[in-house]
Amino acid sequence: MFMLKIYYDKDANIDILKDKTIAIIGYGIQGRGQSLCLRDSGVNVIVSELSGTPNYEQARQDGFGPVSAAVAAEQADIIQILTQDHVQAKVYKESIKSNLKKGKALVFSHGFNIHFKQIKPPKKVDVFMVAPKGPGALVRKMYEEGKGVPSLLAVFQDASGQAKQLGLAYAKAIGATRAGVIETTFKEETETDLFGEQAVLCGGVTELIKAGFDTLVAAGYQPGIAYFEVLHELKLITDLIQEHGISGMRRRVSNTACYGDLTRGPRIINQKTRKQMQKMLKDIQRGKFAREWIRENVAGRPNFNKLLEQGDKHQIEEVGKQLREMMPWMKK
Repeated sequence: MFMLKIYYDKDANIDILKDKTIAIIGYGIQGRGQSLCLRDSGVNVIVSELSGTPNYEQARQDGFGPVSAAVAAEQADIIQILTQDHVQAKVYKESIKSNLKKGKALVFSHGFNIHFKQIKPPKKVDVFMVAPKGPGALVRKMYEEGKGVPSLLAVFQDASGQAKQLGLAYAKAIGATRAGVIETTFKEETETDLFGEQAVLCGGVTELIKAGFDTLVAAGYQPGIAYFEVLHELKLITDLIQEHGISGMRRRVSNTACYGDLTRGPRIINQKTRKQMQKMLKDIQRGKFAREWIRENVAGRPNFNKLLEQGDKHQIEEVGKQLREMMPWMKK
């Protein structure tokens, strides 16, 4: 029986944020969700976003007066960096680093830049992570409904002796402690997050879909039928898995589908696949993937852009665009 250390509302004291100012650097989906929840919890929030961008205008519409990252970092006691991973180090070096004084804190919702040493904070500041396990829009929606999104908490550096308490207070202010906050480390969060994206959630799933589609089309089946069978219906299965677990899903599909799952699934995800997963995980743990991604961004993303364009040209995209027009319920 595994044990998780989980914190709830009773474990967090939001009052310790009462006299502090929190800066949210980056008003994207996660930044907006967290900012609005923090403000509604009575916390003083400053928002930083680039002038002239849609996110800047959204922040203004939400009642914030966006400022530069340097101004936000100077005025804030707690600085939450919510820009994309590949720009965090640049923003930190140019706008935040010089404004860090003893007693301040840095916050992250993903550990990439700390764990892979792209950001090296001074010893005089607290460094912790509050990572909601859901997009910012869901964080906001659950908060407004009096609920919360489960989140992760990690302390990388405890200069004040209060880093964990600050993290729990922050988590409570965005509603996370209503659902539960699981204690982890920057290393564990970063490495498992990257692995999940690469091996299963993004890389694994998309390649599996395309391989299934290509197999059916090459065998003479209509691309539209193949699309429905290997892509469209995937949501039905993932929704069942999310709500009931794998065992629950198997008992909610047909017996035919369940038997095919149990007997044929291991042919696809076999020992060779598992060995590749182990290799991918080692590349993450050793920092090989991080170094590759950092170099790719420095070079202007030539491989990233090429592969993205290749994916756009796959037949499944053309077929999918046409078939989705038949499903108006998918449109916003």
